Amino acid sequence: MDQVLLTLLSGISCTKWPNSCLKKLGHVKLNLRKGKRRKATFVQAVAVPTSPPSPSLPTDNTKYLKQLADSYGFKQIGEPLPEDVTLRDIVASLPKKVFEIDDTKAWGAVLVSVTSYALGIFMIAKAPWYLLPLAWAWTGTAVTGFFVIGHDCAHKSFSKNKLVEDIVGTLAFMPLIYPYEPWRFKHDQHHAKTNMLDEDTAWLPIWKEHIESSPALRKSLILGYGPLRPWMSIAHWVSWHFNLRKFRKNEVKRVKISLAAVFAFMAIAWPLIICKTGIVGWIKFWLMPWLGYHFWMSTFTIVHHTAPHIPFKNSNEWNAAQAQLNGTVHCDYPRWIEVLCHDINVHIPHHISSKIPWYNLRVAQQSLEENWGKVCPFVLLIYKI
Repeated sequence: MDQVLLTLLSGISCTKWPNSCLKKLGHVKLNLRKGKRRKATFVQAVAVPTSPPSPSLPTDNTKYLKQLADSYGFKQIGEPLPEDVTLRDIVASLPKKVFEIDDTKAWGAVLVSVTSYALGIFMIAKAPWYLLPLAWAWTGTAVTGFFVIGHDCAHKSFSKNKLVEDIVGTLAFMPLIYPYEPWRFKHDQHHAKTNMLDEDTAWLPIWKEHIESSPALRKSLILGYGPLRPWMSIAHWVSWHFNLRKFRKNEVKRVKISLAAVFAFMAIAWPLIICKTGIVGWIKFWLMPWLGYHFWMSTFTIVHHTAPHIPFKNSNEWNAAQAQLNGTVHCDYPRWIEVLCHDINVHIPHHISSKIPWYNLRVAQQSLEENWGKVCPFVLLIYKI
């Protein structure tokens, strides 16, 4: 798990650490492991500074879960699903229409993203220096919409034509310097093994033994979970998507094509920007919006899969239905963010089935609340912002 630092993890616990460490790490929570991996029921992961729930209190106690949700700032926390409920059962409960691809809505999202991004570039060009942060915030959010479009292409929920999806996905990711195929391969693994210890490619708790054996890692964590936390996705981006050794032989050819695409963008677009506007212009028009995109990339993924009560489990204890329904977080953001980012934060139905296009996620969310809220009244997890 040497790469764990470079993932966007949910906090770490300094249990049994010296006081000096606790003072420096503060909100970071560490998982404990001695020697070889021991059998464990689950590992808690946290995204906010808080004490873990008392083990003496049952997690299927509705009153306690309500109190827990209030203390964390959640609207509600779900009770565990019955063990005999499978992911297939949950998928089957969704209306068939949520899986239907609508070309008009799909290409409408492209129009919204391109238009809002162009508007952002215009704002950056015309805004006085003191309004530039607002222009960068808008543009960074708008370009996040490009990622969501490529995200749907990778899940084969953008178009019925798979070649079109690969082309659009590659083009959408290029301005972000995100290689489409490498990301797709690793993201598919995240969906297949969400919150599984040592297997999930988006989130992995850090073991205590690794922290203690590496002073450099400890210092990096203090920095990464401090001022750099909103941009930790950059570290994940560097470590996961440009190393050919992380991919199977049958994947390497497609990975190389994606890498060639982003390097071509860098070789052509960056010199043009610098030629027209100088290095300062490159910072203004590309780098700052790109950092805004990574702010959202970090924030969304932190919120989507971390909460003080959400467990990471070993593969022999992992349950797909529990991980995707009880282990995924829905978060309500201001409407302009939801529009520019194409409802990416309606995340629970997306993990129930990644084949649901973004424009059908809210209908699927409503269905989950209606069908599974009656069996498990607080099964859906909603975070207030």
